[in-house]
Amino acid sequence: MQDLPVRGSELIQTSPAAEIHVGIAELKVSGQPDRLITMGLGSCVGLTLYDPLTKVGGLLHIMLPDSTLFNEVTKPAKFADLGIPLLIAEIKRRGGRISNLQAKMAGGAQMFSGSNSKFMLNIGERNIVTTRLILKGLGIRVLAEDVGGNKGRTMILDTVNGQVMIRTVGTPIKVI
Repeated sequence: MQDLPVRGSELIQTSPAAEIHVGIAELKVSGQPDRLITMGLGSCVGLTLYDPLTKVGGLLHIMLPDSTLFNEVTKPAKFADLGIPLLIAEIKRRGGRISNLQAKMAGGAQMFSGSNSKFMLNIGERNIVTTRLILKGLGIRVLAEDVGGNKGRTMILDTVNGQVMIRTVGTPIKVI
């Protein structure tokens, strides 16, 4: 805990901001002053949802767009169709309201190129399109995004103000 001086002899104790790491096919939710961080966004899509009134935000690291193509699903956060509703439910559990949510996206790169387009699964583009469609269906507007291309990214959500910082190899940090 850090003590902040105030008038008189009283002190206000504040907690230092935690950096909470979100792994591949995971989601985490926290409130101010924490930061949520995910690395390794190649074809994966990082999705942040943030409620500016309650200062509660979440980060989901989506690997694949559609769980219905698989017989057994052991990690629902791996998929856009299952992970997004789970993220919303956890934000609501923490006091966030769906009507306040602001979405930001990063990732969805085409990491592997080759001469034979038949073997291109284009997972990155499919992750982007599916995520946008699900959010649109839920009435959640995407405020900003840094998607596509062919480079990996790191995504950081600051729950104090909803800013999302994007680190891409070889470029300066971008705030979206």
